[in-house]
Amino acid sequence: MQKHLKNLKPTEFSDLIAMNALYRPGPMEYIPSFVDRKHGREAIKYDLPAMEDNLKETYGITVYQEQVMLLSQKLANFTKGEADVLRKAMGKKQKDVLDKMKPKFIEQAKGNGHDDKILEKVWKDWEAFALYAFNKSHATCYSWIAYQTAYLKANHPAAYMASVLSNNMNQITSVTFFMDECKRMGLDVLGPSVNESMGDFFVNEKGQIRFGLNAIKGTGGAAVGDIIQEREQNGPFLDFFDFAKRVNLRTVNKKTFESLAYAGALDCFEEIHRAQYFHEENGASFIETAIKFGGKMKTEEDTTQQSLFGDVLDVSFVAPQPAAIEPWAEITKLKLEKDVVGIYISGHPLDNHKLVIDFFGKGNLSDLENLTPDMNGKEFALAGITTSGSHQLSKAGKQFGTFEMEDYNSSFKFLLFGEDYLEYKRFLAPNLFLFIKGKVKERWKGKDYTGPKEFVFQITSIQLLDEVLEGQTKGVKITIDSIKVNDEFVSSISNIFNRNSGKKPLKIDLLGKDDSGKNIAVRMTSRTLLVNPNKKLYDELSDLDGISCKFF
Repeated sequence: MQKHLKNLKPTEFSDLIAMNALYRPGPMEYIPSFVDRKHGREAIKYDLPAMEDNLKETYGITVYQEQVMLLSQKLANFTKGEADVLRKAMGKKQKDVLDKMKPKFIEQAKGNGHDDKILEKVWKDWEAFALYAFNKSHATCYSWIAYQTAYLKANHPAAYMASVLSNNMNQITSVTFFMDECKRMGLDVLGPSVNESMGDFFVNEKGQIRFGLNAIKGTGGAAVGDIIQEREQNGPFLDFFDFAKRVNLRTVNKKTFESLAYAGALDCFEEIHRAQYFHEENGASFIETAIKFGGKMKTEEDTTQQSLFGDVLDVSFVAPQPAAIEPWAEITKLKLEKDVVGIYISGHPLDNHKLVIDFFGKGNLSDLENLTPDMNGKEFALAGITTSGSHQLSKAGKQFGTFEMEDYNSSFKFLLFGEDYLEYKRFLAPNLFLFIKGKVKERWKGKDYTGPKEFVFQITSIQLLDEVLEGQTKGVKITIDSIKVNDEFVSSISNIFNRNSGKKPLKIDLLGKDDSGKNIAVRMTSRTLLVNPNKKLYDELSDLDGISCKFF
C-alpha cells in the first residue's frame, strides 16, 4: 500500500477511498491503471458517455458498489430497490440473482438508446466486478481513520505512539512491535519511574515516551493511582525512604514494591540499585525493612503532639542503609525486568552481541516458523539466548532434547535427535547465548510417501556467541578518509592496533581523490600487523572520525 500511495501521490481524500477499495485481491490489478490515469499517462475511457458523471472520480474505473447502483438506475431505470438487490447480489456473489437481472438491465438500457453490444460488455465487467465488489461507505470510514492516524503519527509522533502503546498495553507482542516502531522513528521510550510515570504511556516535557505503571504486573490500579496522586499533590519523591513513608501502604504493599523494583521504576533513586532492594539481612529484605521504617515514620508524624509549652516533639530516625553488594549481572536484571513487564525495557540480552549479529547473522528466528518449498536449501545463521532446555526419552527409549531460543523479535523451539543430540546436548540449558548455523531441507517421509512436502531446519553447527568473533572472523577491513589523516590520527590508530594485537590480517582502504577530482581508493594489506577482532577494537576504531570498520 505504501508503494502504491507513493506512486499515486494522492491530492484529495477520494484518492485514499479508492485505494482502500482497490487494495485487495482482484482489483489490485487496476491500481497501476488508476495511478496512470490520475497523472495523465493513460487516457480515461468510458464505455458510455452517460457513465462519466459516476466514474469521473475514479478515472473511468468501476471501484464501488454504489457506482453500479447509481449507473443501473441511470442507464436502465432500475428502482432504488432493484439497485439495492443488485448491490446485495454482488456483495454476496449471488450469480443466479445477477443472471435474472441481466435481461431487464439490457432491455431497459437499450430502450434508453444505449448500444446493446456495449451494454453486454458493461454487464460482463460488472459480473467480474461482483467477485471483489466493495462499498464506498466502508472504504470511506477506513480511509478517514487511516488519514487521521497517519496525520497524528506524522505530526505528533510521540503522543501518537504513546497512545498506541497504552491501547495495546495488555498485548505483549503488540507492545514489542510498537516499541520497535518507536526505535525506527527515533523516539525515546523510557522505562517506568515512580517520579514521572502515569498509569498509561505518556509523553514527558522532553518529548520522550515514558512507560506506564499500569503495564507492570503486580502493581494494581489502586496502588498506581495512590502513587500518582501523592506525587501530584505533594511533589516528587525525594528518595526511597520518602517514597516508603508517603505512599499508602495499604495499597502499595510489599508485592507492589518488588514489582516496581524489578521493572526499574525505582531506578530514579540512584543511591540504591535493584539488587540491594532484595538483599536479605536478619531474615528480611531491604524492601521489607524500608516499608517498616516508612510506616513507623508516618505513624510518628501523625501522632506527634505539641508539648505543654507549645514545642513540637522532635522525633528523629536513622534510615537503614542498603548492603554494599554488587549489582545484578545485566542478564539477570533484564530477565527479572521482563518477568514483570513482559518485555525487555532498559536493554536486550543480545545487545552485547550486536556486532556478531550484524556481521555474521543471516535471518531471524521468525523465518523458521513457516518454511516453504522456495526456501529449500536456504542457509541461516541465527543468534539468540536460550530460555529453556530439556532432556527427554522417546517411547522407544532413545534420548532426545529440546531447547527454546529467542532473538530480538521472536522465539523458536528446536528439537535434537540422534547424533545431533549427542553433539549439542551441552547447549540444552537456559540463559546461553548461542550462534546456530543450518539450512532448510525436505523432511524425509519415506520412499512411498506421496503427500505434500514438508520442510525442516537442519542444524549444522552450534557455538557460543562469545566464541564467534574469533572463530568466524577471517580478518578486519577498515576504510579511511584520507582527508582525516594527520599525525594525531596515525598515532591514535597505531595505539588502537597495538592494544588489540592478535592473529587476524588487517586490510585498509584509503579513500581520496586524484588530480582531476575523481574518487579513488588505495587498498593496502598489512603483512606484519595482525589484530584481535573483538568489540573493543571495533568500538575504538568507530570512535575515530573518518574511519569505518568491518569484520569479514
